[in-house]
Amino acid sequence: MEFGVFTIGDLTTDPTTGKTPSEHERIKATVKIAKHAEAAGLDVFATGQHHNPPFIAPANPPILLAHLAAQTEKIQLSTATTLITTTDPVRIAEDYAYLQHLADGRIDLMMGRGNTGPVYPWFGKDIRDGIPLAVENYQLLHRLWRETDVNWQGRFRTPLQYFTATPRPLDDIAPFVWHGSIRSPEIAEQAAYYGDGFFHNNIFWNTAHTAKMVNLYRQRYEYYGHGKAHQAFVGLGGQVFMRKNSQDAVNEFRPYFNNAPVYGHGPALEEFMEQTPLTVGSPQQVIERTLSFREWAGDYQRQLFLIDHAGLPLKTVLEQIDILGEEVVPVLRAEFAKNRPADVPDAPTHEWLKARKAAGNEPVPGGKADSQAAKDQAAQG
Repeated sequence: MEFGVFTIGDLTTDPTTGKTPSEHERIKATVKIAKHAEAAGLDVFATGQHHNPPFIAPANPPILLAHLAAQTEKIQLSTATTLITTTDPVRIAEDYAYLQHLADGRIDLMMGRGNTGPVYPWFGKDIRDGIPLAVENYQLLHRLWRETDVNWQGRFRTPLQYFTATPRPLDDIAPFVWHGSIRSPEIAEQAAYYGDGFFHNNIFWNTAHTAKMVNLYRQRYEYYGHGKAHQAFVGLGGQVFMRKNSQDAVNEFRPYFNNAPVYGHGPALEEFMEQTPLTVGSPQQVIERTLSFREWAGDYQRQLFLIDHAGLPLKTVLEQIDILGEEVVPVLRAEFAKNRPADVPDAPTHEWLKARKAAGNEPVPGGKADSQAAKDQAAQG
């Protein structure tokens, strides 16, 4: 199981000091966070994709991830969102295949539609087409990584004739894809159809809602014949802030929570902690809360924590990473390993994907369900 951190790259004034970091400071801090996460023994660093204030997360994540690939050795580098709706699939195919080579395979993607409506018209898209765009663009991307001389015609981009994306993926293995969604069952269905992963960044949602989305994905994954429901690839988000004494953590984090750009000036901190996975307290409380996720999500593969938002100073963020690496993640690894069925796969790595392909076990889009539908149609014909 993988544990890591992700950033949404918000540029926020520290409410306790009134200091707002410059864009340059925040970008450089993001690099330090990723390198510190590796040094602390975490498995994943992920970055969002944004095109608008107050965020400075990269509009083109491969720029940051390529820079990090050159300065790290082991940590898996991921997007916390690749905007499949407003980014050309051809560009995604080429950029991330190139990044794969630079990072020696330490790359995966989390596809998403984004949560900022105004972005769509900036790129000539209509937010009302969000789901169709996600479905069509990924269908093309999936082919571009696996086929040459692609002929394509769809609704949302110019046709392609005998097009081959270059470079080809490393070892002819496409990067693993997590489909991220917090509210759309169509995206859970899409993840299951392709045999890909499903990431529910449940930082705003209650357990009941997240469980329904995860269970839908698991059921459909099995329906398409990619494996049993409990073998599907699930990732979850979360937010934590820790101090040795839980009340100290609450007192320190409250002003940041109250003024956060994504949820500030809303429910009280205590209400939000009750309703969502946000855990502010001691390391032991974070351990207990995170372990409880398995009760409703099953055995899963990836847990990412948001720890650098809302104006928190870099020093504090690095302290949080140290607590995760020293006190929290080692316990979580050991506890999640207990009673984990042997047939539940670990989080996919490039080497794991290469072995799966060599064994002839790569998932086929639609899997057995599409094959059966084709047989039924032929029989009726």
